[in-house]
Amino acid sequence: MFRVSREIDFCYGHRLLNYDGKCRFLHGHNGRAVITLEAEELDSRGMVLDFSDIKHVVSNWIDDHLDHRMILNRRDPMVPVLDEMGEPMHLIDANPTAENIAKLIHEFASTQGFPVLQTQLWETPRCYATYRPRG
Repeated sequence: MFRVSREIDFCYGHRLLNYDGKCRFLHGHNGRAVITLEAEELDSRGMVLDFSDIKHVVSNWIDDHLDHRMILNRRDPMVPVLDEMGEPMHLIDANPTAENIAKLIHEFASTQGFPVLQTQLWETPRCYATYRPRG
């Protein structure tokens, strides 16, 4: 089995609903997504996938949809306020935890045909969440 990983740095803001700590307030992170791909066989170039392919597809998607945006639950009461102000947002159906953002990135990369094993989201230099689907 072969594995490759690519790190993608981006900045984002969020807040957590139904949470009793500091993260219930709007705040931001310098995040790092780590996408790990896996294949039993290498392609004709001797690669699982070219790192630049990951960059062009996944990094560009993160830049266009998550970087310098507020990632919020679409039911968050701040959505109409931020929308009226013209603030950039990416709305999701779940609480925008590190776990759910890792899953969001993972699912996008998978829809692009990448053989994604797991995706990590580093929220701080010491804290990260990993999403890895069963099977």
